[in-house]
Amino acid sequence: MPLSERLSKNANGSGSTAVSSLAVVSQRRDTTKETGDAAAFRELKSEMLDYLLHTLDVSKIESLDQAQVQTKLTAAINEHLEEQDRLVTDTDRLRLIEEVKNEILGLGPLEPLLRDDTISDILVNGSSEVYIERGGKLYKTDVVFQDDEHLLNVIGRIVASVGRRVDESSPMVDARLADGSRVNAIIPPLALDGPVLSIRRFGREPLTIDTLIKNGTLTTQMAEFLNVIVKARLNLLVCGGTGSGKTTMLNCLTSFIPHNERIITIEDSAELSLQQPHVVRLETRPPNLEGKGEVTQRDLVRNSLRMRPDRIVVGEVRGAEVIDMLQAMSTGHDGSISTIHANSPRDSLNRLEMMMMFSGFALPDRAMRTQISSAINIFLQVARLSDGSRKLIKISEVTGVEGEAISMQDLFEFVRTGVGPDGKVLGTFRPTGIRSVYSRRLEAAGLHLDSKLFGAR
Repeated sequence: MPLSERLSKNANGSGSTAVSSLAVVSQRRDTTKETGDAAAFRELKSEMLDYLLHTLDVSKIESLDQAQVQTKLTAAINEHLEEQDRLVTDTDRLRLIEEVKNEILGLGPLEPLLRDDTISDILVNGSSEVYIERGGKLYKTDVVFQDDEHLLNVIGRIVASVGRRVDESSPMVDARLADGSRVNAIIPPLALDGPVLSIRRFGREPLTIDTLIKNGTLTTQMAEFLNVIVKARLNLLVCGGTGSGKTTMLNCLTSFIPHNERIITIEDSAELSLQQPHVVRLETRPPNLEGKGEVTQRDLVRNSLRMRPDRIVVGEVRGAEVIDMLQAMSTGHDGSISTIHANSPRDSLNRLEMMMMFSGFALPDRAMRTQISSAINIFLQVARLSDGSRKLIKISEVTGVEGEAISMQDLFEFVRTGVGPDGKVLGTFRPTGIRSVYSRRLEAAGLHLDSKLFGAR
């Protein structure tokens, strides 16, 4: 339900909405921990929200630009303060206008954090604990919600914008913000200490491969190799742990795809930001209240094969869709890219075999390994190190099946040499000296890699 409808419903005295809960001063928090000024400001803000709800047409406010919203709210707030003979300092007045605007049109207390591009993660553990990640390190903030109901309304506002729901019957949900940031929420009864909200931020400007080189994530030589293998339509799988930068690397890899190709992306929650003009974005759908209507990644992968794709990009392979993805990769849909949760390229192979078992086909081990080796050419291992930095620590390629095992070889790697006095991880990127087995395929595609790129042992 749009925000304007929920607010209008509350104005008539029915329903429990985001603003209605804010109009009541929470009794759950320990007010002895607050100063009198802070408590008074919270009460004033709740009173102001209640007043604006009954006097302004919220649907019209939503259609205005930021400057007009600021002017409209400033006039309404000043008018109400004068009617009530309330004396408010200029600083508190500006703060009141800003927070009221955030509550009506944004995500309340989280808005200042969302405007800070240095923050990569926002972690809300209940109404009174909000942490952020900056530079790979976690910090606790002084941001709080009025109560759990306030936080629940913010979560509901996020998930409603992408057509999803969160309630006791469906207490876990994945969603996204307008800028593509990934959102996960879990609420009671599964979350014992109150609603939990996790936001994985994506900057307003997508990171480019040049930015990753500047940040020390990889070297120019590695970037040159990635550029060539993407253009040569090799199939790539990016592997790494949670928060290691898999999606960022996937975004950067897609920047090498020529602009005259048709790309279809398949994701649980759409967060990829491709720059090509011909991109078709597909997103899964959870089941409805009756448990029907679910559309899985496997359904979308199968359907995408009928959509004449030049490239298929799967945000993350995690289940039965793997069998269809691998078959597509090995039967004419070259140049496909995906990510997987794994701690090494070898672990990725084991996870792929396990997920193939989820597809419902009883395949012999050798048949599964043959399928994997013929479908995936290159594995990229990304990791977040102890100092918070993210690096492409290994580029490996599949060379075939030997006996009962898939054979692989490393082309590039990051070798750690220690930790500096400031806690920064020390190390160097280096080629292993092994020339890629796909060199002839690259040359057949009209691409050339200098042998010096692979270095010497």
